[in-house]
Amino acid sequence: MVAYKPDNHYSNRLLASVYDAANGWSEDSDFYLSLADKPGLDVLDIGCGTGLLCNAYAAGGHRVVGVDPADAMLQEARKKKYADNVVWMCACAQEFQCDRQFDLIVMTGHAFQTLLTDNDVMALLGNVRRYLKAHGLFAFESRNPAYDWRNLWHRSQCRYDSQAGPVRHAIAVQSANADYITFETKYELEVATLSSQSTLRFLSAPVIRRMIRDAGLTVKQVYGSWDRTPHSHNDKEMIFTVGT
Repeated sequence: MVAYKPDNHYSNRLLASVYDAANGWSEDSDFYLSLADKPGLDVLDIGCGTGLLCNAYAAGGHRVVGVDPADAMLQEARKKKYADNVVWMCACAQEFQCDRQFDLIVMTGHAFQTLLTDNDVMALLGNVRRYLKAHGLFAFESRNPAYDWRNLWHRSQCRYDSQAGPVRHAIAVQSANADYITFETKYELEVATLSSQSTLRFLSAPVIRRMIRDAGLTVKQVYGSWDRTPHSHNDKEMIFTVGT
């Protein structure tokens, strides 16, 4: 197992500072926040990024730990309003260690797809089993490999405003083989032009189900959209809720 090295759009300080402008609060955030449906829960956010969701959990009075391998993202997270009520840890999903267990564990933003080997996935799931309370819930999402992500992403472009000024970014898919897509994202800001190369893994729902079972966990639901519609073959998303 090789520890995950964050892509440049997470580890670069300038790109981390504009991350929220393109990845703000949305329907997936509402879904994950709704899972904290009892007061005073212990919540763990794996791959917490800039802490948007951690901040919301903390605002609701929950006891929150945010884990992310990119220090640049955690520096942005520590600027959030309720950051002082969150324990921040710089570590990867496969290797982090904690001295407590959790009622709710989440892994959002398709962070699950950065786990590029079976060993990485099983190490994550082992950590989830270790730190999830007996009646706790683990939730995460992965993109459905049945969807044509390569053609959707290749040469896609967007523009948005940020605290650093306007940002233009464009994606170029470099390869799509077996379960993997590798692509380059180019960012044009007023002060710099930067790029980041990424590889994501696209596992099928049956494979993910098997891995969850092999880790000693149980799939509760698989949704195809954030309104909790059951997953079907053509849905873009595969949203898993998992218990012990």
